[in-house]
Amino acid sequence: MGMSVAGGQSGGGRGRRRGRRRPVSEINVTPLVDVMLVLLIIFMVAAPLMTVGVPIDLPETQAKEMNSDTQPITVSVNSEGQIFIQETEIPLEEVVAKLQAISKTGYEERIYVRGDKAADYGTVMRVMARISAAGYRNLGLVTLQEQDS
Repeated sequence: MGMSVAGGQSGGGRGRRRGRRRPVSEINVTPLVDVMLVLLIIFMVAAPLMTVGVPIDLPETQAKEMNSDTQPITVSVNSEGQIFIQETEIPLEEVVAKLQAISKTGYEERIYVRGDKAADYGTVMRVMARISAAGYRNLGLVTLQEQDS
C-alpha cells in the first residue's frame, strides 16, 4: 500500500493562480529624482545670469570696491532720466515713499544710486537730495573701476 505523489497537486507543483504575477503598483521614483537633480543644476547655473537689472552705462572711477554683508536698495537713473527702484520704474515724487515701504532697517538702510553717465546731472542730484532729505544717511554712488589703458 504505497501512495504515489507523482501526479497529484501536493508537493512541488503550484497552482496557476499563485504563479501569476500581479502588476507593480508602486511608482518608480528614480527617473523623477534624476530629472529633479538636472533641473536643480540648471537653475543653480542660470540664477546668477537672471539678475540683469536696469541697463545703465556707469561712469568709471579709481574708488575701491566696498565690502557688504546685506543687499542694498538700488536706485537707478537711466540716460532718459527715468528713475527705478531695483527694477521698478517710479516717478520722482514717489521715491521716498517707496524707499520707506521697502526699507527693513529704517533710516540705516544702505541705498546705492546708479546714474548713467549720459543721464542729466540734475536728475541724479534731485533723486539724491530727496533721499537725503527724508533722513537716509547711508547713501552711495555706484561707479565702475577705471581700467588702465
